[in-house]
Amino acid sequence: MTPEDYAVPILDGPGETDYARYMRTDELLSLQRSRDERIHHDELLFQSVHQSTELWLKHACAEVEEALTLVESAQIDGAVRMLARASLGIQLITDQLEMLRHLTPWSFQLIRTVLGHGSGFESPGWNATRRVSRELGSAFDVLLDKHDVDLAELYRGSPDAPLYRLAEALVEWDDRIAIWRARHFKIATRIIGHGAVGTKGTPVDALAGLLSQKFFPRLWRVRSELTATGPLGGACPISTASSLEASSAGGWA
Repeated sequence: MTPEDYAVPILDGPGETDYARYMRTDELLSLQRSRDERIHHDELLFQSVHQSTELWLKHACAEVEEALTLVESAQIDGAVRMLARASLGIQLITDQLEMLRHLTPWSFQLIRTVLGHGSGFESPGWNATRRVSRELGSAFDVLLDKHDVDLAELYRGSPDAPLYRLAEALVEWDDRIAIWRARHFKIATRIIGHGAVGTKGTPVDALAGLLSQKFFPRLWRVRSELTATGPLGGACPISTASSLEASSAGGWA
């Protein structure tokens, strides 16, 4: 029997190794502007952060879509597990924003000249995030209504109850997205300042008004209800702030 030559790739496709062929590394690593194309060294940093963000958002949304399917079939444990994975993806893209702290304000002024009208408002990952989150919220509401669940009573009960854990998994997803958006806003103002206008013609400070919006306002309102009906009672009335009524909108750049 002839020994197998592990140095010889066996997968189809371009690339000198099976790793390159499966991961499509030749194509992946060609998607950034080359050294000759860059007008500034930090273009590679800027593209790497944003391109990897799109990859993680694609993955996170795939997990949420799977969670949605599981919620619709009342498979709560599986949905909670998928949402935990999705939330971790958002945490990862939040953490990598720290790399942009190495982008100086003046360096970005040069990079902006080659961005055209491109903006995070046009991010396919962000648009997918908005879509799947709305669909998931609707599916959760249907599940609660189907079982005639009162959220306040659910939250007064055991945190080990399946629907309680699902509700908190939704809150975690919502919260992770809010933290990511807030971190991005702070990085943006650190680089281009308050009062500046983005490449899409939107004032940067307008993003601040979007940070309080939620995908699952029902789950945030119940916290106010619990506070109002808790030991301090009327000392903490429920707020009806419109920001909790609106689904999240807008962009992240």
